[in-house]
Amino acid sequence: MKALLHVRTMVGSDLPFADSLRASAGWNQTLADWRRFLTMQPQGCFLAQWDGARAGTATTVVYGLDLGWIGMVLVHPEYRRRGIGRGLLLKCIEYLQARRVRCIKLDATPQGRPVYENLGFKDEWTLRRWEAELSAPAAEAPDAHIRAWEEADALRFDPYDARAFGASRQELILALARQSHCALTYESQPDVPTGCGLLRRGAQASYLGPVSATSPQGGIALIEALRAQGCAGRVFWDIPDLNAAAVGWAERHGFRVQRSLTRMWLGDNGRAGNPLEQFALAGPELG
Repeated sequence: MKALLHVRTMVGSDLPFADSLRASAGWNQTLADWRRFLTMQPQGCFLAQWDGARAGTATTVVYGLDLGWIGMVLVHPEYRRRGIGRGLLLKCIEYLQARRVRCIKLDATPQGRPVYENLGFKDEWTLRRWEAELSAPAAEAPDAHIRAWEEADALRFDPYDARAFGASRQELILALARQSHCALTYESQPDVPTGCGLLRRGAQASYLGPVSATSPQGGIALIEALRAQGCAGRVFWDIPDLNAAAVGWAERHGFRVQRSLTRMWLGDNGRAGNPLEQFALAGPELG
């Protein structure tokens, strides 16, 4: 008997289905995000078919040899509990290991964590999604250390961001900045960018992140500047629980916890990154 489950490479014509699946799950990504996944990793995005019908999705991002990321694991409600999610995960792991990526990571929901544990993933640290409905901010004097982001900053800031995140993600930062309606750089001294922060629109809310900086002063200054220049309406913000400065700011400014996640890893986590320098994450689908 022919196997009912088939996992294949995603193609452009699959994107409307993928985005409809995302919408039914209430996730915040957009069709532009799906296009970016496919552009950056055309052989690393996957679609599951069950008896010929499209049933699920998964994406990967490759950050060089240091790190690969798994995200957007979605299964249509009519096809759940048939091993489709596991099949997609195994396909992603197979792809990333064939690329000789040393470490594979993902952000797990409480429901998904046992599945990942069974595949050998280990806990790294926890994070929470914070949410707020923000009014338009009052005008404030700009921080002298903050300026508009420039494309050259992706290269200049990359060593600091790679230390914070655990791998270079210069290509991704460039792509996300182009999608963002506010992108800022923090300079600890003139012409020395030691922080970067983005704010972009999502399907459900504006998304604050990524924001990374070498100091709490820089990270919080970026958060405050992004808030002043564009954070109004519903906002999502993913923060490592270990980053007390960011968590404290969120609590003081009306954010509430929406959900908890666990960052997990498989392989050799030799470059773990530093959550104390990550004041906002890029998203569970990106790290």
